[in-house]
Amino acid sequence: MSAERLSVVPDGVRARLAVRFGPSAEAWCEALPALVDGLARRWGLTVRAADGGGTARVFRCARAAGDTVWLKLTPDPSVAAQEAAALRAWAGLPSVVRLLEYDAASSALLLADVRPGSTLRERTWRPAEVAPLLAALRSVPVAGPAGGSVLSPLAGRVDFLFDLTGRRAPGAVPARARASALDLAAGGPLALVHGDLHPGNVLDGPAGPVAIDPRPSLGDPDFDLVDWVIDGVTDRPALEERITGLTALVPGSDPERVLAWCRATAVLIAAPRAAAGRRDAGTAFLLELAGV
Repeated sequence: MSAERLSVVPDGVRARLAVRFGPSAEAWCEALPALVDGLARRWGLTVRAADGGGTARVFRCARAAGDTVWLKLTPDPSVAAQEAAALRAWAGLPSVVRLLEYDAASSALLLADVRPGSTLRERTWRPAEVAPLLAALRSVPVAGPAGGSVLSPLAGRVDFLFDLTGRRAPGAVPARARASALDLAAGGPLALVHGDLHPGNVLDGPAGPVAIDPRPSLGDPDFDLVDWVIDGVTDRPALEERITGLTALVPGSDPERVLAWCRATAVLIAAPRAAAGRRDAGTAFLLELAGV
């Protein structure tokens, strides 16, 4: 398939982009083939495949030397700028995908390949193997390259997530949950937060797990532990055991704050599942934890 055809955005993806970014996403989708062609020429890329969904389009590309790279574009310049700022701050960490190029004018990022590249969502993972990743992410001083005006406080990310969940599951998100989450976001330690760190956004890499697709902000890094302590648990004892085990492996993490974050944000995971008709034990427990 030609690069031009690969760059055409399918109707279903257009619809998801419109939900996320509004009516302007349609014009961006129409302009995307020409944009991808220009970047491919500039960076010496051959487009091989297309992917992505509600936030960006991602293209698997080959360089002249034969190595695989990933071209990522989004309709929102701030999303690309924030991701670039975070990846630059984390540069040198083997547990974070490497940023090769960033073009602000086209909101484009060129990312290194990660091999073998399967997500941790696709297999059973252990707290001991993700703990070094969690520790590394919070180790970056926020006064460094990510400490400027590009990245906003964690409270902004929290507000966005509650607004998005409210659209996906109208009436299912209690105001007290948002208030609790914003209260947590206003306190705690200050670090660079990934913001969307779940098993689907962590890949198997040559030396261990590698984080991709940050939605970064500045705030309490214990926010990034929530998906890892909640994943797969179906009752309170299992949750507390997971929190105790993981926080013992991540220096600086606070088990009480992690539990509080779980209570405040469990509804963000559970409400869309319930709205879609999902009734498994994990969803039921998260709804109970959220007080819904």
